[in-house]
Amino acid sequence: MTVPTPEDDLTTTAPVPDSALADEGYRAAVVDLLAAVAYGEISAFERLAEDAKLAPNLADMVELSTMAAAQLGHVVELRERLYALGVDPFDAMEPFRVPIDEFHRHTAPADWWEGLVKAYVGDGLAADFYLEVAGFLDESTADLITRTLTDVHHSEFVVGRVTQAIEADPPLGGRLALWGRRLMGEALSQAQRVAAERESLLDLVAGGVGRPGLDLLELGRMFTRMTERHNQRMGTLGLAF
Repeated sequence: MTVPTPEDDLTTTAPVPDSALADEGYRAAVVDLLAAVAYGEISAFERLAEDAKLAPNLADMVELSTMAAAQLGHVVELRERLYALGVDPFDAMEPFRVPIDEFHRHTAPADWWEGLVKAYVGDGLAADFYLEVAGFLDESTADLITRTLTDVHHSEFVVGRVTQAIEADPPLGGRLALWGRRLMGEALSQAQRVAAERESLLDLVAGGVGRPGLDLLELGRMFTRMTERHNQRMGTLGLAF
């Protein structure tokens, strides 16, 4: 996924000790979170590889294909971590296939430009959510989530292509701005569906004995931060929001 957030702009809590993994509820939440991120990376790989076919030239096709390969590369460490936790990673991913696949079906890009915006803005929204949740994890799990979701090697490629295209064709900016708003709405709906179906993730954010959590006020602030970072990305692309 693309576009991380500065660490000082994320949820901050007292450190969760690695010993928390001995708690069955916390362990289940970690498994769910890692599985959701892993399947998200697999899905991103498939989508980016497909979107690469829309590239206007060979160089751009290779750039997007390289982005796709990076997503798949992230899955290896996530898979091994799930094995280490004593679960089959593919069984653990199964509950997340339908909601994540539905999100991508509802946000299939109509052209190359919508695909690039989705790679930058849509994936960024998902990364923001999981990085916020990482503030409630033990250090080793939080580090893995952060490493997976903060690879920005290809962000400059997307930003450069989109901003150049808008300069050459200003009406394109209006269409892509609407697309970016739609992506945000769909991403938030997807996050709500996943959380509603996986009680362990709700319990993770709510906290427990020896583990901090969010009250309703802090939860609202978290989503405000996500919205602000989405707006920042839109601005970076030169899109009105």
